[in-house]
Amino acid sequence: MKKLASLLLLAMAAGSAFAQGARPADVASVDSIVAALYDTISGPAGKARDWDRLRSLFRQDGRMVVHSMNKDGALNTRVLSIEDYITRTTPVFAKEGFFESELARKSEEFGQIAHVFTTYEARHAPGEKPFVRGINSIQLVNDGQRWWISQLLWQPESDKNPLPERYLKAR
Repeated sequence: MKKLASLLLLAMAAGSAFAQGARPADVASVDSIVAALYDTISGPAGKARDWDRLRSLFRQDGRMVVHSMNKDGALNTRVLSIEDYITRTTPVFAKEGFFESELARKSEEFGQIAHVFTTYEARHAPGEKPFVRGINSIQLVNDGQRWWISQLLWQPESDKNPLPERYLKAR
């Protein structure tokens, strides 16, 4: 019984420490957490990203999911933990700049949940032509204290699946 109580206390402390790492301004609103998300992944080649800041935006069980075409043209869905994403992108960001920005947004909120469809474009350097555009679908929850990203699902635009005009209009 003492072991169970100790494990519960440890788990609560870990969850609390995770939540304390967030910048209050990053998680105060849906707008601020989406802006923080774009900010954490963007930067020049070789610039270390603030992965602790990224982690602080997501629930501990949060996921990042990419739905895209593979080299053979078949649709492929990859479900990543935040740590999987960090592991996959760190070597890429060491070699290439990556600047993702929001073009337009459609949002819905009900009670303590929100869904944001945010159209993005990414460049290797500011001012360059975008090399990819697509949609980020972000599901968020508010625990009464702050906003959390529960899941980020994205799909890049393709020749077969261009971005609809309605997702290119500003909020």
